[in-house]
Amino acid sequence: MAIYKKNISNLFYIFVTVHLLIWTLVPSLTNHNLPLDTIEALAWGSNLDWGFNKHPPMSAFLPEIFYQIFGPQDWAYYLLSQICIIVSFFVVFKLAEDFFENKIYCLLSVLLLEGIYFYNFTTPEFNVNVCLIPFWSLSVFYLWKGIKNNKILDWILLGLFAGLGFLSKYLFIYLGLAIDVLLIYMIYTKRLNFKCLTSLVPFFLILLPHIIWLTENDYITITYGLLRTGSEDPSIFNHLKHPMIFLGKQIGILLPFLLMLFMLVKKFKVNINLNDDKLLFLISINLIPILFIFLTSFTMGVKIRTMWMTPFYISFGLLFVYVLKSQINLEKMKVFASIFLILFLISPILYSYVSITKTDKRTDFNGKNLAKQAKVFYETEGKDLGKMEYIKGNEWIAGNISYHLPERPKWIYNSSEIQMCNKDMKCLNYK
Repeated sequence: MAIYKKNISNLFYIFVTVHLLIWTLVPSLTNHNLPLDTIEALAWGSNLDWGFNKHPPMSAFLPEIFYQIFGPQDWAYYLLSQICIIVSFFVVFKLAEDFFENKIYCLLSVLLLEGIYFYNFTTPEFNVNVCLIPFWSLSVFYLWKGIKNNKILDWILLGLFAGLGFLSKYLFIYLGLAIDVLLIYMIYTKRLNFKCLTSLVPFFLILLPHIIWLTENDYITITYGLLRTGSEDPSIFNHLKHPMIFLGKQIGILLPFLLMLFMLVKKFKVNINLNDDKLLFLISINLIPILFIFLTSFTMGVKIRTMWMTPFYISFGLLFVYVLKSQINLEKMKVFASIFLILFLISPILYSYVSITKTDKRTDFNGKNLAKQAKVFYETEGKDLGKMEYIKGNEWIAGNISYHLPERPKWIYNSSEIQMCNKDMKCLNYK
């Protein structure tokens, strides 16, 4: 049995290694330019602050670390995305070890995630959603450890990772609400004491600088988020249309996942026992966030953009394997493995095909050439200004110029025009 468990662990490590290599190499070889959101994050990172016009700061902080190590090497930011995914896979695998004696179920809890395109096809573009996934999964992990062991350290780590999750994207609030509901219930039923409230200390300490920044900047990121939902359209019809569209898209997203699951089970027979703390936990952290975001759309009549759901399904494999464990037929593993390999390989093949054949994408943009032209223009027209220290403009054009220039001027938001400035903020309009 020890050898068997070791083999399962080895299979897991092989899987995550191959996943990391494929999804780092494929976009590195087929894309000519970094995607929009990655360039945007690098633009923010060039002039770090406790928040930006669209998002809190964590999605800028991580690529800035990689820039300081690797510089303008595109592959490094595809690697960063995959590190976020692999860390999450590892956390789910370790969490599953507390739920199953047989490690094959731990492996299945992760392999099933390859049926959700949020964890493969969309991952090359490092953005706030990808940045959020590891902090989401780590918060779930230490929430369980806190419930199981009730140790101060686990609650502190929950607060730490929850704070970093909130600094990645405000959407973390939906997991935060699910955590609150679960903890209130467990305190009420005396399964936990108030020691769990120690998690609030690191959570608010981490958030404090960003909260101060928000108040000093007229809550600009919150305003941006609300505008992205289409909340300015007050039509009563939206209270039905948007939630129904949301549900339809989620079913579509989960179809490959459900196909893989169907290949494993004898029959779908679900026994729900709410006295089972493990099941109660898995339902809370998987379904309550989705319920809350559905209710947001229903009550406010707002759009829920598909990519916002990226972190919500990271523990779905664990939930379904736990609920259907008694129905899983391990003799069907060969059929499951075949479906898994098809999905595992077809996703990077499709990505490569789209990347190579379609030539009007952001990743086909010639950012290097733009940066060279901008530098020649600055040195010719603004030769008395000295070194370019700042660049103003939108994140895409100005961000590409900043990223591709060796001097890497600091980006400053200015939506109307591109301006290149010296250290005294004497600027030259780029035409």
